[in-house]
Amino acid sequence: MGDEDTGANVSGRMWAVVTMGTGGYEQLVYRQVQVPKPGPGEVVLAVLAAGINNTDINTRLGWYASSVTTGTDDAPTEPNHTDGGWSGATPFPLIQGTDCCGRVVSVGPGVEPGRVGSRVLVRSCMRKAGFGSMDTVWLGSDFDGAFAQYVKVPEQEIFAVDCDWSDAELATIPCAYGTAENMVHRARVAPGERVLVPGASGGVGSALIQLIKRRGAEVIAVTSASKKQAVTEIGADRVLLRDDDPVAALGENSVDVVIDNVAGPAFGEMLKVLKRGGRYVSSGAIAGPVVQLDMRDMYLKDITLIGCTAWDEPVFANLISYIEKGEIRPLLAGTYPLDRIAEAQRAFQEKRHAGKIVLLPAP
Repeated sequence: MGDEDTGANVSGRMWAVVTMGTGGYEQLVYRQVQVPKPGPGEVVLAVLAAGINNTDINTRLGWYASSVTTGTDDAPTEPNHTDGGWSGATPFPLIQGTDCCGRVVSVGPGVEPGRVGSRVLVRSCMRKAGFGSMDTVWLGSDFDGAFAQYVKVPEQEIFAVDCDWSDAELATIPCAYGTAENMVHRARVAPGERVLVPGASGGVGSALIQLIKRRGAEVIAVTSASKKQAVTEIGADRVLLRDDDPVAALGENSVDVVIDNVAGPAFGEMLKVLKRGGRYVSSGAIAGPVVQLDMRDMYLKDITLIGCTAWDEPVFANLISYIEKGEIRPLLAGTYPLDRIAEAQRAFQEKRHAGKIVLLPAP
């Protein structure tokens, strides 16, 4: 079958945001680059919408470097973090963008040509050697991502979605909801359990509220006063404010699970409120990665600490089914054209929004 039939005639130049290295917004360069070509088992997507995530900013700042001990808001922006990626040095220059809603425009050898034209979501977290290994590669962190007009990905990482959501709404899902569902899945959240969610108004936090509720558990959310109503509207059963003392408000030994991407100075309080046999789950540390752990709280209460980066096999397929059944809904805070990425990331870091901010490439 010829190139015309597989959509493989997409070629030439495209607009993309290329991150040149670690540092400030000056590292985000909007320029023309070559359109990718699909190899065996690969597809090229026209990017319809691309969400912004903490990981995009953290990678640019070099926050994953072991030398950085502050929260993400205070991370240094000097271009000197050579080990600031997920697993060592980030391959700069790099097109970032971990969230992608796209349409298949071209397929490589071995891919069914009938996939051309499908609107799909990309599974951001990819297991390099299958689900028997924990080794991962991430779209937009380990190879070129969705902050561009086109992106190339493995065919097995795209999932068609049958729903009436907009492209921007779909782009709120992959990283935030995938990360959230993975934590809920790993923690084995069950009906009737009480789950505490610090940082509940962000992309992952708002996803957690919905995903915990659909499993029949109670959600206690922590957020700012300005976002209390938004968090309540998406399903939180109880809301604590950031300045509240969770131990005083809830009592020790009062919750079954803490799903915490905040960490920082409040980490010890999270272990205090957990019941004996409770589970503490995390995939981030926006308030600071270095915490104080009282080992007595951990071992005397038989607490399980669960780190989550690699997504388990059921996670993304679960999300697609939740969307198609109408069991979750997107929380789209706003959209920006791709060439205004610096403005969009500034708005993201100000944290005045609830939900996700999404970039729209030029057609």
